[in-house]
Amino acid sequence: MFSNRTPVLNALSRRLFSFKTLPTPNPNALKFISPECQISPIPNKTFEFTSTLQAIHSPLALKLFKVEGIRSVMLGHDFLTVNKLDHINWANLRPEVVELMDNFLTSKKEPVITRELIEQSAKESTAAEEADSEIVSMIKELIETRIRPAIQDDGGDIEYKGFDEETGSVFLKLQGACKTCSSSEDTLKHGIESMLMHYIEEVKEVVQILDPEEEIALKEFDRLEQQLELKRSRQAESAPPSL
Repeated sequence: MFSNRTPVLNALSRRLFSFKTLPTPNPNALKFISPECQISPIPNKTFEFTSTLQAIHSPLALKLFKVEGIRSVMLGHDFLTVNKLDHINWANLRPEVVELMDNFLTSKKEPVITRELIEQSAKESTAAEEADSEIVSMIKELIETRIRPAIQDDGGDIEYKGFDEETGSVFLKLQGACKTCSSSEDTLKHGIESMLMHYIEEVKEVVQILDPEEEIALKEFDRLEQQLELKRSRQAESAPPSL
C-alpha cells in the first residue's frame, strides 16, 4: 500500500540542502550559499574555472558548464559564484544551477574538487610563503585581512600574483563576480590600490592580470555576445511595423 509513495519519500530524503542566492555588483553574477553545507573542502581558498578545460579537476564545475549560458564558475569554502552570458535570463538559469548543486552535493558520489588540485594548491601556497619578502608579506596581510573579505561578500575574490620592487607594481587577479563587473577598474584603482599605497609606501600601482587562456576565453565570449546583439538588431529591423 506504500509502494506508490516510496519514490516520493526517497526523492524528499535526498533534498537535504537549501540554497540562497545573493545579488552581486555584477548583474551577470549570482552568489549561491547554503548554511547547511560547505562547497570547497579548503577554508579561505577559492577556485575559479572559466572553461571545461580548466575545470577538469572539479567534477561539480564540469557539470555546471554543461548548463547553457554559464560563463565561469568560482568555488569557495561556503559559497559558489556563477557568471552568465549577457543574453541568458537568471529566471531560467538559477533553478537549473540550484537543482544541479543540490543533486551533486547530496549524492556525495564525486568530490567537488580532486585531490590533485588540493595537493597542488597546498604546494603553491607553501612555496610562496617561504620566498616572501617583508614587503610582500605586508601586501598579502592587507589583502587577506582587509580586502578579500569585502570582495568575497560580493561573490568574488582576489589573488596575489606578484610584486615588482623596481616599479612598485602589485599584480593581482580578480575572480568571480568582480572580474567581469563593469566597476572592476574602480575596485582596483580607487579601492585596492588606494589602500595598499596608503599603508605601504613602496606600492605605486595595482595592475590586473589575466591568464592566457582567460584572455582567449573573454575574447571568444565578447565575440559571441557581439554576434547575438547583431542578430537581435537585424531581427528588430526586419520585424513588421506595429499598428
